[in-house]
Amino acid sequence: MNRISACLITFNEEHNLPRALDSLRGVADEIVVVDSGSTDRTLEIARERGAVTYHRAWTSYSVQKNYAAERATHDWILSLDADEELSTALQSSLLHWKETPPAGTVYEVSRRTWYLGAWIRHSGWYPDFQRRLYRRDAARFEGIVHEALRFAGRARRLEGDLLHYTVRSFPEHEGNVERYASLSAEQMFAAGQRNWRSGVWLAPPWSFFRTFVLRAAFLDGYRGWLIARMAARSARLKFAKLGSLVEARRRSAEPRS
Repeated sequence: MNRISACLITFNEEHNLPRALDSLRGVADEIVVVDSGSTDRTLEIARERGAVTYHRAWTSYSVQKNYAAERATHDWILSLDADEELSTALQSSLLHWKETPPAGTVYEVSRRTWYLGAWIRHSGWYPDFQRRLYRRDAARFEGIVHEALRFAGRARRLEGDLLHYTVRSFPEHEGNVERYASLSAEQMFAAGQRNWRSGVWLAPPWSFFRTFVLRAAFLDGYRGWLIARMAARSARLKFAKLGSLVEARRRSAEPRS
């Protein structure tokens, strides 16, 4: 039998965590939670449900997730976010997988997102394949924002959806866009990108068109319109923030009189 260590990283997730951990019951052979300083009941909830908990000061999503995998007992890692849960179909798929010889070292699943009271079926948000089950000696997370598994070869696919309960309100969505735009700008700056002016003007309308038309966000109704609108805002913000970083570097390099 293939044994699974489910790994989660948390910070003040008392609202989401019970749902995520309950969905792992009977599927995961071990649950590892790495917390970065929660002040609510996150750790109490994790321990009540049998998770092994660790504290690690926040650095980045990738580093936190890799640290969790390193603390695991088993070779197969199932990476789950606190605001996600396994659907019944995905639970069945994983239970079947545990009883069969693995066909690969990395597996992906489709993720379905609940947004402002409804499941999103289009908008580039579905099926939104996520690589979450992997052998820890064959893959690692990389990236400052929108971290992803890096590995050799191709990913296999498991049936069933990973259910994602994203933002509970539009202001929360706005806050997330602001935060991720800052991280994206930092990542672009670290990679040596300095051209930001054209992006401020061209990226937002393209992002809106791509999401609303090409990715059929219009089929998701007003929620799809909000998703497209926030995609445009995210594009503008990340280039504007990149511009601020570039200008700050330029000013710091100028000779002082």
